[in-house]
Amino acid sequence: MSKTIVALDCMGGDYAPVETVKAAVEALRENNELFIKLFGKEDDIKLELDKYDDSEKYSDRYEVIDAPEIIEMDESPVMAIRTKTESSIVKCLYAVKHGEADAMVSAGSTGANLVGGHVVIGRLKGVERPPLAPFLPTKEGPVLLIDCGANVDARPSHLVQFAKMGSIYVQNAMGIESPRVGLVNIGAEEEKGNALTKETFELLKEVDDINFVGNVEARDIPDGAVDVAVCDAFVGNVILKTYEGVGAVLLSTIKQTLMSSLKTKIGALLIKGKLKKTMKKFDIEQYGGAPMLGLKGLLVKTHGNSKSVEIKNSILQCAMFKEYDISNKIKNSIADTQEEK
Repeated sequence: MSKTIVALDCMGGDYAPVETVKAAVEALRENNELFIKLFGKEDDIKLELDKYDDSEKYSDRYEVIDAPEIIEMDESPVMAIRTKTESSIVKCLYAVKHGEADAMVSAGSTGANLVGGHVVIGRLKGVERPPLAPFLPTKEGPVLLIDCGANVDARPSHLVQFAKMGSIYVQNAMGIESPRVGLVNIGAEEEKGNALTKETFELLKEVDDINFVGNVEARDIPDGAVDVAVCDAFVGNVILKTYEGVGAVLLSTIKQTLMSSLKTKIGALLIKGKLKKTMKKFDIEQYGGAPMLGLKGLLVKTHGNSKSVEIKNSILQCAMFKEYDISNKIKNSIADTQEEK
């Protein structure tokens, strides 16, 4: 396998550059075929690299590139992309655009990443709207939620493309030959929903190269009812944030209960191994970030509060994308659809 070159926005996120640089070192340890370009304040990045005794060991597989400007979360994304050309996000975007990197990973401003994905990297021919597509944990394994934040006002044709792109991604990333694709709706019956979901349902029924299983209600997603859950970004973002909120509250409540008395502490000690295994199954960080599918190059957006585990897995995700040639498979699938029209 040829090397995967990843542009890493080291200044993006709540814990940058500490967690981003840590993630880079961890990714280099795990994958010998990675080359990481670390964009950000050069002195700060080198200071973080010096914390790791083995960082020098990987010096032929990383490069520090100075990017002194930072795009803040509250800045206008369009204006920031235009004016802050020395920022880590913008430099990462142009590295992908110019073929100097296969992919980029950023925990920085979502708006700047989305705008940059559209106007700098650009869409694949035929792709109407690139969606963000994270994996979420379920009882039966991960489900791909597409879209979760890029297109709040989508048309039926957009959702059909989301279904096709999501199906290709899951086939390759999870090894599922015929992923079950469900349309997120307020009921399982075909006649349920608003104008968007009703029209999309009729279109999806006619698509031959996906395994469309009908509507899926939000409550059935954690149960593993589908492998790909298709929706507009407004609905998807509500599902994602609810997932994260409920998960955090449950984890906190379980910990409080287990530590509430001597008896529960003894019980916690007895089930520690099994509980850890179960909790890991529902850990969102293990799946990496949300790739923006349908671009000419790969952009993976991670949470603003991501720690090194999620960022590291996002970097490894980029290598997987290249290994399975996912972007080209999406490109060919969309091109075939356009020819049929």
